[in-house]
Amino acid sequence: MVSKSTVSRVLNNQSNISEESRERVLKAIEQLNYHPSKLARALSSGFDAIMVLSRSTKTTANNPFFSEIIHAISTNAEELNFDVILQTAKNSQDELQKCIRKIKEKFIKGIIMLSSPANENFFQQIDPFNIPIVVIGKVEGDYKNVFSVDTNNYIDSYDLTQYLIDKGHRDIACLHSPLDYHVSIDRLEGYKSCMKANGLPLKDEWTLNSGYTIDAAYQSAKKILGNNRPTAIFATDDLKVMSIYKMAAENGISIPKDLSIVGYSNSHLHPFLSPSLTCKEIPVRKLGDVATQILFAKIQNASSPNQHTIIPTENIIQNSVAEM
Repeated sequence: MVSKSTVSRVLNNQSNISEESRERVLKAIEQLNYHPSKLARALSSGFDAIMVLSRSTKTTANNPFFSEIIHAISTNAEELNFDVILQTAKNSQDELQKCIRKIKEKFIKGIIMLSSPANENFFQQIDPFNIPIVVIGKVEGDYKNVFSVDTNNYIDSYDLTQYLIDKGHRDIACLHSPLDYHVSIDRLEGYKSCMKANGLPLKDEWTLNSGYTIDAAYQSAKKILGNNRPTAIFATDDLKVMSIYKMAAENGISIPKDLSIVGYSNSHLHPFLSPSLTCKEIPVRKLGDVATQILFAKIQNASSPNQHTIIPTENIIQNSVAEM
C-alpha cells in the first residue's frame, strides 16, 4: 500500500519520492489501467492547458497564416499532453478580462499571442500575474514574463522594395494593413525607408491602407490599377497579393509585363499563383514551433530563453517581377 500523497507525487512527476515507491505506483497504474482525472488534478494544480489568443475574426477571416500557425501550436501542445484553448475577443478590454479570469481560475498555465498590438497596454496589465506569455510578433516594452518570436519585418520589407528598385522600377506602390499591430507598422516603414534612401517619391495615392479582408484589398488594388498606375506593387501579406492577381486578371493586366509584384507569402500559397510570386516566405511552422517550445520551457521552469527571438525568412525569387 502507498498513500494518496505518494500517488499524487508520482502522477505529477515530483522528485521527493523514493525510486522503490515510484516503481510500485507505476506498476499498480499499469495493472489497473488507471487514467488520472484532469479535473481532479486541476482542482489542486490547475489545468494542463495553454491559451492561444487570436485577433478578432473580422481581422483573421480567410487569412491562411492564422490557421496554419494554430495547427503548429496545437501539434506541439498535444505531444506534451496539454490542451489548447483558442480565444478571440470583441476588443482589447474584453480580451484582457477573459485572460485575467482564466489565469485566476487556474484554467491556463501559459499564453501564446498570434500578433503583437502596437498598444502594449495588454502586456503591462498581464505581466504582473507571473504567467509566461509568448508573442508571435514584435514586443517593444521591457517585461518579466513576456517573450517574443518574430521575423524582421522592417528589413524584409526594405529588401523586397530594394529588389524592385534594383530591377529598374521607380514607380512603386504599397498595399498595407491597418497600423494597429507592430507587423503592419514595420512592413510599411521598411517600404518607406527604402524609397526615401533611393531618392524616390512616396505618393499618397499609391500607399494605401487596404484593410484586413480580400474585398478591402481588392478595392485598394482597383484604385491603384486605374489611370496612372505604378509599374510595381509591394503587398504586405497574402490577402493583398491575391487581390492584386485577381484585379490584374480581370482587367487584362499582364504580370509581370505590365505590372510587377513582390510581397509576403507562405509555401502553401505562392506555388499556386501564376506567374509564381517573388516574395519573402514566412516560416509559419517555425514560428509556431519556437513559440511553443519557449512557452513550455517557461512553464516547466527551464533555463530562461532569450527575451526576443528572430526567425530568418527565405527569399523566393520567381517570375512576378520584370526588369525595366
